[in-house]
Amino acid sequence: MQRVWNLVLALVVSATVVAQLVLLVSGGQDVNTTTAAAPVPLATKLLRFFSYFTVQSNLLVLAAAISLVIRPDRDGPVWRVLRLDALLGIAVTGVVFATLLSGLVHPSGIGIWINAGFHEFSPVWALLGWLLFGPRPRIDGRTIRWAFVWPVAWLAYTMVHGAMTGWYPYPFLNAGTLGYGQVSITVAVILVAALATAFAFLAVDRRLPPSR
Repeated sequence: MQRVWNLVLALVVSATVVAQLVLLVSGGQDVNTTTAAAPVPLATKLLRFFSYFTVQSNLLVLAAAISLVIRPDRDGPVWRVLRLDALLGIAVTGVVFATLLSGLVHPSGIGIWINAGFHEFSPVWALLGWLLFGPRPRIDGRTIRWAFVWPVAWLAYTMVHGAMTGWYPYPFLNAGTLGYGQVSITVAVILVAALATAFAFLAVDRRLPPSR
């Protein structure tokens, strides 16, 4: 059952990513975009697409799901970090979209399904799969420390990229509009919330029965 669950997750996320890429290449909508943007070259569209935290989180979920389809009892220090990053990233994606972004995006046509795949199906299916099947235990303090390398690196890249180009993936990170002081507070709140979530995952990982 665990293999089937992760296979469904991998297929849906793969289809979502491919559909969005096809839409971009054909001149269609990026469902992650919250504001109308001036036309840009395809290379810029693709760079921006892969710069979204949502997209990177879904790609981590995809990598973890495929690895669990191949071997349901997967383990190892690097894999543990990958798995925790996938869980943290997709949890943040789901919560931030539901609370801050859902009213700012207006997908249409196939974009409605792409949006649902990225922001609704993937968070729910990935987190529920972890609760149901694990594998566990796989989270410890060292894993949490290394797992925060990626989100911190993403934030640093986002702010540098934004300062150089004027483009920010999310309105609450737009230092050009909000100022670095306000954005710094927002980033600090998100990181603290993510850290609390990581330790909540640790508590659940230890409390639930080990995988067999």
